[in-house]
Amino acid sequence: MIKETPNPPAADDVSPYESPDSKKLNDAADRALNHYLNPSALKSPVARKPSTMFFVSPDMMDEDLLAHACESLASASVMTSNFAGYLEGPHRHTAMAIQQIVMLAELAVNRMLDNFELPKTSPHS
Repeated sequence: MIKETPNPPAADDVSPYESPDSKKLNDAADRALNHYLNPSALKSPVARKPSTMFFVSPDMMDEDLLAHACESLASASVMTSNFAGYLEGPHRHTAMAIQQIVMLAELAVNRMLDNFELPKTSPHS
């Protein structure tokens, strides 16, 4: 019985790194493929330098930071609720959902404040 399709040719065991030139060619091929198929692979990660426009002082007490976060979340909750009053339909529902998420975050921060214990100072200080 004769096969209708021939066997595939045997693959050569050739490494793309047999010579320095083949390594360069392989690297160039990888760069070309990345250029067209994966452009983000070519970009080097940008060193992130945080802005100092708004800076939280490192000596701020944890309780003060929590209190400020709680007040900010309460303000955002009220603003979102007021804004939702001007909306109708699905947009209103979206704004109210955002308001609820902010309110839940406010409750979590409030719980942290309730559970917050000031550091005990040693009597030898």
